[in-house]
Amino acid sequence: MTDLSTQRRLAASVLGVGVSRIYIDPDHTEDAAEAITRDDVRTLINSGIIDVRPPSTPTRGRKRLKKIKKSRGKRKGHGSRKGGKGVRRNPEKAWVRRVRKQRKYIRSMYQNGKIERKTYRSLYLKIKGGVFPTLASLRNFIGKQV
Repeated sequence: MTDLSTQRRLAASVLGVGVSRIYIDPDHTEDAAEAITRDDVRTLINSGIIDVRPPSTPTRGRKRLKKIKKSRGKRKGHGSRKGGKGVRRNPEKAWVRRVRKQRKYIRSMYQNGKIERKTYRSLYLKIKGGVFPTLASLRNFIGKQV
């Protein structure tokens, strides 16, 4: 087995890549061993005896496992968190979800005839004003009022 470390180093320098990315065709090791100058290496590159391998990319296997665990609620404790509550869970989206849920609830009550129009309007405006932090608090308020 011939030592091609010098040729590998020269080819890496000529091609501007790392030594590990240089591929020398095993069928032409004698030709590669004879190349001692950069010019010789360039001719081998042009002839296709020396080639560049694509860069290796990190595997995503560990990342996939971590994603599965997070979907199951693991790896989300205090030690794994960076950023405040508002960064990890968007307050605006939470607000939209809460308001839509409350509006849907009073709409169904109005359509079923459980509350009248005036009550519906006042509740709608209260929901818009952020009076009820949850749907349960809205139901509790309606239960006391009606």
